[in-house]
Amino acid sequence: MAEATCDIGLIGLAVMGQNLVLNMNDHGYTVAVFNRTTSKVDEFLRDEAKGTKVVGTHSMEELCASLKLPRRVMLMVKAGEVVDQTIEQVLPHLAKGDILIDGGNSLFTDTNRRTKAVAEKGILFVGTGVSGGEEGARFGPSIMPGGNPAAWPHVKEIFQAIAAKVQDGTPCCDWVGEDGAGHYVKMVHNGIEYGDIQLICEAYQLLKDGLGLSADEFHDVFAEWNKGELDSYLIEISAAIFAKKDDDGKPMVDKILDTAGQKGTGKWTAISALDLGMPVTLIGESVFARCLSALKEERVAASKVLEGPKKVLTISEKKEFIEDVRRALYCSKMVSYAQGYMLLRAVEKEQKWNLNMGGIALMWRGGCIIRSVFLGDIKAAFEKDPKLQNLLMDKFFSSVLNKYQWSWRKAIIHAIEIGVPMPAFSTALAFYDGYRTERLPANLLQAQRDFFGAHTYERVDKPRGEFFHTNWTGRGGKVSSSTYNA
Repeated sequence: MAEATCDIGLIGLAVMGQNLVLNMNDHGYTVAVFNRTTSKVDEFLRDEAKGTKVVGTHSMEELCASLKLPRRVMLMVKAGEVVDQTIEQVLPHLAKGDILIDGGNSLFTDTNRRTKAVAEKGILFVGTGVSGGEEGARFGPSIMPGGNPAAWPHVKEIFQAIAAKVQDGTPCCDWVGEDGAGHYVKMVHNGIEYGDIQLICEAYQLLKDGLGLSADEFHDVFAEWNKGELDSYLIEISAAIFAKKDDDGKPMVDKILDTAGQKGTGKWTAISALDLGMPVTLIGESVFARCLSALKEERVAASKVLEGPKKVLTISEKKEFIEDVRRALYCSKMVSYAQGYMLLRAVEKEQKWNLNMGGIALMWRGGCIIRSVFLGDIKAAFEKDPKLQNLLMDKFFSSVLNKYQWSWRKAIIHAIEIGVPMPAFSTALAFYDGYRTERLPANLLQAQRDFFGAHTYERVDKPRGEFFHTNWTGRGGKVSSSTYNA
């Protein structure tokens, strides 16, 4: 039987798992590994992990026997049933006080359930989001741990050692909160990532159809954008994508079929927003935009039947329009993050979590896919006012939106004129205009609900919480429906 010399065990040697193991090894930790297909363990030790201190094991029992107490076992397996199955298989080899970590993209409600279930056996559960893709996992991801708070002192040192660091050396990893809080924050991160990607794609299409920019010109535009307010990983890789040529010397981006894939975390974010009654419209539109892109054959057929405006390049001030689109992208991005944080505020209240909003922005500053300079501004906003209700109310954000909004409107107007779809830009502006409107037309909406279903309404001249019903036709009775939130 293996001697208990290893600091942590990891189950699941797909790319993310392998890279996390090598990252831990680089930082001086001895890692024991196991994979359901055990031949993968031997291949890993022979190839990627050659010359490291990584210890290969061929059973759950052997893995757990090789770990120092309290044992720390991290699962990097597919979210869903596989996680539950793996937990069942590893539990018999753990003792009270051991720590079990799920590093996959699990749904937060599953993590809530698992934290409670293993706590009954005396095991401390951690559900942690890990972002940054393959490279992040290898050289420094953003790590978002939640679960049983008693587990944090046992995993803090390893997690913070392997996490990405911001300029002053602060790790992009801190305790998020109880139960599924870590996985929830990772889910919102992924939803915001959907939004960022969709916004960048819309800016690309508007400049492509509106100005006829070439891939090389796009490379220059995005490289320039990356030096300023939009400085971020996604803008940086977009610039690199535009520069890449296929074997025939033509831009690679033009050879790629326009149908988007998705793994489901954006959809989870939109569903959670609906459940909590939060208008996270931009992430919702981004998920639907991917769904629409997948209808490729239908779109090809529709393009021959449904007419739009003739796309005439009418812009003489090319540089000025590129700047309008940049500002529109920045404003829309602000709305997307504000909506994401509204969702975090709502779930914090519902789940009775205590989320560190500024800390979450810091965790996203480095290592992860949405890392950007902009997140420093969010962190500063929450440092100034930890109870900040909405990011758009912070002086930094409100002053930029007030200054840039005409560019935002101009970009969308032009898109409408030439028939370029801008669902994310448009919904961001619609939310901004809705959020700053003192009186919305929901008074008519409530009147309609009361007319057809006696759903009642509140009055502007009476205290909040008092409900009234009108007999609109003279035929109805005085009985009103009970209220409920749909």
